[in-house]
Amino acid sequence: MLEHGWNATSYQILNPGVELWFSRRNHAVVGYRRRSGVLVVAGAPVCPEGALTTVCAEFEEYAREWNATVCYVCAEDRLRGLLAGSGEHAVVTVGAQPAWDPRCWPQVMARKASLRAQLHRARNHGVRVDLMWSDSELRGVLEEWVRARALPPLRFLAGVNALDGVLTDRVILVARQEGRPVGFAVASPARARGGYLLELLARSRQAPNGVSEMLIAASMQRFAVEGCSYATLGLVALARAAEAHMRANPHWLQAMTRVAREHANRLYNFRGLEQFRVKLSPQRWEPVYVISNERAFSLRSLYAVGAAFTGMPPFIALCSALIRASAR
Repeated sequence: MLEHGWNATSYQILNPGVELWFSRRNHAVVGYRRRSGVLVVAGAPVCPEGALTTVCAEFEEYAREWNATVCYVCAEDRLRGLLAGSGEHAVVTVGAQPAWDPRCWPQVMARKASLRAQLHRARNHGVRVDLMWSDSELRGVLEEWVRARALPPLRFLAGVNALDGVLTDRVILVARQEGRPVGFAVASPARARGGYLLELLARSRQAPNGVSEMLIAASMQRFAVEGCSYATLGLVALARAAEAHMRANPHWLQAMTRVAREHANRLYNFRGLEQFRVKLSPQRWEPVYVISNERAFSLRSLYAVGAAFTGMPPFIALCSALIRASAR
């Protein structure tokens, strides 16, 4: 099934807490979570491209047996192109993801003096990058990184639990200073896309400047050696790069987006994430969607998506975030 993983999130269906549904009619699997009467799908079905429409129809038939609707979260243009004109599906844009051809990474380095400077800073502090020896050595870095976030850790497709998932085909690179891990990167394959999603980038508070950039550069170099033509750092929610697409969202969702950009940045650093990725000169930004099998995208679907990522009712997650932010 690995060879059919086209959506950037395709390998993440093997992370803990994701249920798997297998088609009876096709060579296909869907990863999802059940939330508030909605089956929240991780990206898109993993299947041959020619079977995608029939697999979606079969899975939505399965959902109806449970009196549930379906939301495809972090869907990309291939699924949108198939479902957007059906009349039975609503599409909203939630952000964008930056994309590179890793084989062109040397040109990025040549153009970006600031990026080269960051790499020099890390090297001058004795940081080196190599493959993971044992995932247990990274747990402390991950826990420290999570504690430093303003929000409680997101789950589902947020990558925080990647070390607890299947590691067989993932690439894990570790930044070490005097032999001690100070950061690491986890990349999962999108084999049908010819590349990887860099799904998790974590660093300790003791890590010198430039560690994140060093891990990204080392990942790109490794992907290029493998002959990959695609790499992404994943979704940036509410990215300005998707502004034109987001204008087609329902008016109520556009209003919520404006409020989130204005007031939620102290909890979730939308602008900082996007600025960091812009600094890395992506070759393009790809819109990322939520697609629901309903005629108009509903607040119920949005609530279910929020519950899938937080692992709790979104209102409780928001209260927890506010308390945590106040304490900080």
